[in-house]
Amino acid sequence: MSLDERAPDVARKVPPPVPARRQSPSPARAVVVIAPLSLTIALGLWGIRRKNSMWGDESVTYQLAHRDLSQIWHTAQHVDLVHALYYAVMHEIFGLFGGGLLTLRLPSVLAMSVAASGVGLLALRLAGARAGLLAGLVFPLLPQVQKYAQEGRSYAMVCALVTWATYALVVSVPHRARWRWAVYGSTMLLACLLHEFAVLALVAHGVTLVVSRVPRPVLRAWSVAAAGVVAGLLPLAIRSAGQSEQVSWIGGPVRLRYFLVVAVVGVVCARVPLGVRGSVRLSVLAVPILVLPGLLLLIASLVKPLFVDRYVLYSNIGIAVLLGAWMDYFHRLQRSSRTAWIAAVAVLAALVQPSLSLRTPQSRSNDVTAIGATVREEGRPGDGLLYLSGLHRAWTAANPEDTRFLTDLALAQDPVSSNTLAGVELPAREIAARMLEFDRIIAVRDPAGAHAPANPQEEAKASTLRRHFREYGTTQVNGARVTVYVRDHDPSWKAGPRSDSPGAGDGVMR
Repeated sequence: MSLDERAPDVARKVPPPVPARRQSPSPARAVVVIAPLSLTIALGLWGIRRKNSMWGDESVTYQLAHRDLSQIWHTAQHVDLVHALYYAVMHEIFGLFGGGLLTLRLPSVLAMSVAASGVGLLALRLAGARAGLLAGLVFPLLPQVQKYAQEGRSYAMVCALVTWATYALVVSVPHRARWRWAVYGSTMLLACLLHEFAVLALVAHGVTLVVSRVPRPVLRAWSVAAAGVVAGLLPLAIRSAGQSEQVSWIGGPVRLRYFLVVAVVGVVCARVPLGVRGSVRLSVLAVPILVLPGLLLLIASLVKPLFVDRYVLYSNIGIAVLLGAWMDYFHRLQRSSRTAWIAAVAVLAALVQPSLSLRTPQSRSNDVTAIGATVREEGRPGDGLLYLSGLHRAWTAANPEDTRFLTDLALAQDPVSSNTLAGVELPAREIAARMLEFDRIIAVRDPAGAHAPANPQEEAKASTLRRHFREYGTTQVNGARVTVYVRDHDPSWKAGPRSDSPGAGDGVMR
């Protein structure tokens, strides 16, 4: 037999090479990018105004972003240094597009959309196109992601940067090009400068590489990039440590249940064979980014309470990638897709109620728009205005029209000119003297059970109200109480409650 006659035989015995699943065609990559991005934008725009409400942290962003850059910098020397870069970014965005409520929240919507595309590409590279598409679509459906995609704070931007830094990490491992590691380090540093706790993702990345047993040159390159990130963050971390009283409100883990649930679900998903075995396996990447940042915050909370769910929002990258790969694995096992469709419909149905709830004013811990409106409704021109404590002045600062006709009895220097969030207050004796010049005072305080911090000014406010004024009526709003006080000799007290203030004077909280 000639060589030519044997050639077909040999060809039949040698199987054709199977292309790696990570090398997906361009159309698949385009779908994995565009579909999650589009879904995230649609969900982000749905109910983005939350009935024109705004909660306290967003109000701080709104106020500071309207100040010029020098004022932002000087204010950050006293308070909120960790968010100074974000306020500067929002200041520029307000300058370009106007400083309205939509402009406040749209950057977070767009950032989370970019994060969703990054999650899809990450899962595509590690587990194939279908897993990438599923992971990218799961990500914007997660309740925590939906929530912070519609907030005027830095967390969505941080999540997007950490997502793409993670993608840069995975791409850099096999290629080892220096510029790729430079991109990784720069992206991580920017995320950390927007919020310091993004550095915990750096720890998760290091664990991933060690567990993956990458070659020493790769580990060395990552170490150099990580050292650069830490060095760049260190000045901010040192300076902001002096403002640690800003997190004194954290009495214990805030919304810990969500983190625990997704961590358990993620670990369970990781127990099945997900993705392809390459330089970095999907579960070895996803589990650390899902679990470690929150776990490290919980450990730190044994010394000082620090755990707040939004501080590690980027952990959702891990659960989305794991769920996407798990659904892909499940689909490949099932010859019939009926079960998969039933499960998908059940999950979507379960998400309807949380999604609707997140788009109401009550989904946040307070509503400064409602607080300001209540002050405006209860106050009369010439009334005194008192904040218990003075820190609550920021609640009504977003809309000065709400307090325009009232006299702030404790204010010595306004927030803008003093480069603070709540202004500078008068000495205790002067506050008490000014209070006695008014027959009606509108007081803004925390909800029932919360107390103002102990200092001479707050004690003077409370004792003067107790000794010389009587409660005329209280209105309970989301996150605050607005109370009208009158002097004992005020005729309106004897005349009874105002007709336009139902329930006033009867001690009933509304």
